[in-house]
Amino acid sequence: MTAFLALDLGTEGARAAVYSVEGSPMGAGDASYPTSFPRPGWAEQDPDDWWRASVHAARQALAEAGHPPIAGVAVATTASTVAVLDRQGRPLRPALLWMDGRAGEESALTAATGHPVLRYSGGCDAVEWLVPKAMWLARHEPGTYRAAARIAEAVDYMVWRLTGRWVASRMNAVCKSNYDPRGAGSPHDLYASLGIGDLAGKLPDEVVPVGDPVGPLGAPAREELGVTGPAVVVSGGIDAHLSLLAIGGAPAGRVSIVCGTSNAFVTEIDEPVFPPTVWGPYPDALHTGRWLVEGGQVSAGSVLAWAGERLIGRPRAELGGLIKAAAALPPVEHGLIVLDYFMGNRTPLRDPRLRGAVLGLTLASSPEQVYRAAVEGVAYGTRQVIDSFTDGGIAVDEVYLSGGIRHNELWLQTTADVLGRPVHLVTGDNLTLRACSVLAAAGTGRHASLAEAAAQYAPRVRTVEPVAGHVAAYRGGYADYRAATAATTEISHRLSEPGRGAGS
Repeated sequence: MTAFLALDLGTEGARAAVYSVEGSPMGAGDASYPTSFPRPGWAEQDPDDWWRASVHAARQALAEAGHPPIAGVAVATTASTVAVLDRQGRPLRPALLWMDGRAGEESALTAATGHPVLRYSGGCDAVEWLVPKAMWLARHEPGTYRAAARIAEAVDYMVWRLTGRWVASRMNAVCKSNYDPRGAGSPHDLYASLGIGDLAGKLPDEVVPVGDPVGPLGAPAREELGVTGPAVVVSGGIDAHLSLLAIGGAPAGRVSIVCGTSNAFVTEIDEPVFPPTVWGPYPDALHTGRWLVEGGQVSAGSVLAWAGERLIGRPRAELGGLIKAAAALPPVEHGLIVLDYFMGNRTPLRDPRLRGAVLGLTLASSPEQVYRAAVEGVAYGTRQVIDSFTDGGIAVDEVYLSGGIRHNELWLQTTADVLGRPVHLVTGDNLTLRACSVLAAAGTGRHASLAEAAAQYAPRVRTVEPVAGHVAAYRGGYADYRAATAATTEISHRLSEPGRGAGS
């Protein structure tokens, strides 16, 4: 029996899974890697660590599955996590992680160009994207920038390690590098106006649509991973964006929220709209002929981990008790507001200089109240994104949740309550890995299209209904969250200035 190998590079580590051609998980593996935070707002990783962790995870998954021959391989990664490499593909410096916010000034410069391709991204590039990060390198580490033969998304680096070919995912190119699939391709004139006119020559040589075959697994990778079978590598993409393939497809009005360290929101629309509060609409990023829209919270589960483990000081193994105690409290009555902007705001405010806050503390405030307020603050941030979709003319009829939220019932229920609508929780295996199996199934000819493969691989879900009494309470809490955001913006900007904060 042949099978598919799925690889997923997340923020904290690599995950791998082997799927049968019918879509059943056969084996899984994982391995972690470290992240360094050299300054406030910066985050870096070593690309060699990605590969080592991927090999470990894949070998573990293949062994658990009984070493079936592999028909296809697909990879998803965080984005924009950007590697800077020499001609041999060796890192010249640590990769800039997706959450790295050092390129705020460069992001603002993209908005000033008025280039027409930026219409597909709300008028500017986000601080996290490849182009502002490349600009930062050219301005602040010019020697490294000049020496770089490749500046590549993590997914494209992984495809090179797997195949020996520098091939870009069309999804990443469109969503993170201003590639125009319906126009001129790479916008050389935009890059030149931003002081990185040679960037296109440092990007991968070819752009391939999601789900199309790239080539066979190369001999070195085959040996390291322990793979047998034809093992055709299929073009992958951004972990959260691919989640649309793993929830049964992407009809208009269906929004996928992948909840983890950050929250990523994605949907597809048939006709473009251009609100300035979302990222997109991106043409042909996932399905040819459709438009992908994204939003996001930079900090979500990471805020809850900070509150529980670092601020309150509970070991991870004891967080269950803290969550249970916080869940027993009534919503909002604790009198606290937590702002979730610990690493800035991605959408709808597009402000990397916002900062987190806990407001309303008294000497009577308890750890359970603070934790509950943190959960509510993250949920308010989720509603802020969903509201920006609907306010911008993007339909939101169904909300699917997946990721780490399934392990925190308080976070899950609070999200439904704050949104005031039922949410569908994806149960079972990792959604990104399942999406990679959809890609492998389509790219190796098992199914005629991504849509057909997605329909077969639809996961199990359970519906979480909002609690009516909580919905009313959270309307006031959400209004306070929005007011607190406006009231603290100016001081947040001052506090985020270079030279302020620990570790600067």
